[in-house]
Amino acid sequence: MSEPLVLVTRHGAVCTLTLNRPQSLNAFTTAMHADLRTALSAAAADRQVRCVVLTGAGRGFCAGQDLSDAAIARDATPDAPPPDIGRLIAEHYKPLALRLRSMPVPVIAAVNGVAAGAGANAALNCDFVVAARSASFIQAFAKIGLVPDCGGTWLLPRLVGRARALGLAMLGDKLSAEEAQRIGLIWQCVDDAALHASVDALAQRLCTMPVQALAATRRALDDAMLMPYDAAIDAEAALQSRLGREHDHLEGVAAFMAKRSPVFSDR
Repeated sequence: MSEPLVLVTRHGAVCTLTLNRPQSLNAFTTAMHADLRTALSAAAADRQVRCVVLTGAGRGFCAGQDLSDAAIARDATPDAPPPDIGRLIAEHYKPLALRLRSMPVPVIAAVNGVAAGAGANAALNCDFVVAARSASFIQAFAKIGLVPDCGGTWLLPRLVGRARALGLAMLGDKLSAEEAQRIGLIWQCVDDAALHASVDALAQRLCTMPVQALAATRRALDDAMLMPYDAAIDAEAALQSRLGREHDHLEGVAAFMAKRSPVFSDR
């Protein structure tokens, strides 16, 4: 039997999803998309999972779209029309981006090597990106006459500003993990040997936190970027009204008053 395209492992409340096409630097195929969305949805439905880690097998995180995949491979028949890449985005990359940004728990991208094209933007859709020092990020789209996808056009200017976003997207230069951290594209760059331990420590910390409130924080920040200031404050009030009735808030206040560590359980 062939190896699974996405490996799923559990360590306590942390679910790790590993893209598993190392011979192709974990480039996306439609089959891997389907398996990854299934694994993400299963983790979202499992109330014992409190953090998800997304990483890649072998020496790369994800090289983006596999250009030899049947979904976009050019038909060799004379005068055959080119494939509809927009359909690929609508059917696979949009659902992936929306699934990552709507997970009910925090999601960490552990970038262990090259993250190129849609692979880079899949990582940027996660809540935290922790990258090995030898890792790199490449907006490779212009090299093949395309624009950033998998949410890249929305993410890049919000993460690093319009000027840097244009430079990254138009020039397609390789960006080191260290530089990616310096300009605010990713959360953290760590030594290669420390990647696993650093991601595990962050995941374990997140698992002990009120993950329902963390997921709501992600949504609130994303939504606020599209709102007037007063509307954002109204949205904050609505969230506080809901979260203020939940167990985790009541437990957090009780723990603070009793000078003990809280035990959060909402999801």
